[in-house]
Amino acid sequence: MSALFVPKDRKSLFRQFLAGMYDAVVITDPNGHILEVNPRAEEHFGYTQEEVLDKPISFYIPGLSPEIVQRIRKGLEDDRHMMIDANGLNKDGTKFACEVTVSIIDLMDPGDLVFTVRNVERRRRVREMLRAKENAFQISQAALFACDAEGRFTQVNDTFLQMFGLDDEEEAKAHVFGDFMNDDPLPDNFKKALEGEDSTIGIVAESDEGEDDDEIEITLAPNRDGRKIRGVVGSVMKV
Repeated sequence: MSALFVPKDRKSLFRQFLAGMYDAVVITDPNGHILEVNPRAEEHFGYTQEEVLDKPISFYIPGLSPEIVQRIRKGLEDDRHMMIDANGLNKDGTKFACEVTVSIIDLMDPGDLVFTVRNVERRRRVREMLRAKENAFQISQAALFACDAEGRFTQVNDTFLQMFGLDDEEEAKAHVFGDFMNDDPLPDNFKKALEGEDSTIGIVAESDEGEDDDEIEITLAPNRDGRKIRGVVGSVMKV
């Protein structure tokens, strides 16, 4: 494997490049002892460069013990870089989830290592929040749905499938809003939702012969992506 080589007259330019990077960058010797960090790493972990010089990389990433660093070096003999999931440790003792990419660079000495650390804590929280919302969406006793601007269903929950006698979400996606909800004023309310207006309307749905009619409440609202309206979301509930 040919390591990245930075000539002496380009080291200053290289450090300027590191200073402008969004990710925290830590350069170590072949054994994982810290030689240099970029400003983002100082901000990320809360230590100045002077406080971490010659510390092991495990000072930042506790899981990267000397044994693990040697395994990584061995693995880098067959690959240009390696990515691992880990936990970072801040100066205040708090931990955060991170992705660490490791590669070899001949900056100060041959075989020095570059650890690029990206905080993925926010991404993880967003993913967990979306998962919770999806679970709530599916177990709701109201029939919930989302449509694109043309009225085609893009997402429905299990209650919606049961209410309208559909086998699965793919079958629902073959339909448009008007196939199931074309009573006045629902088509107009759908258009109003696309213009940014919320609405709730009660209708009476005819039941099978011999049974009482169902009173249905239908709520429609714009599906916003920032300031742009992508479609319509809604709920259908028996009251």
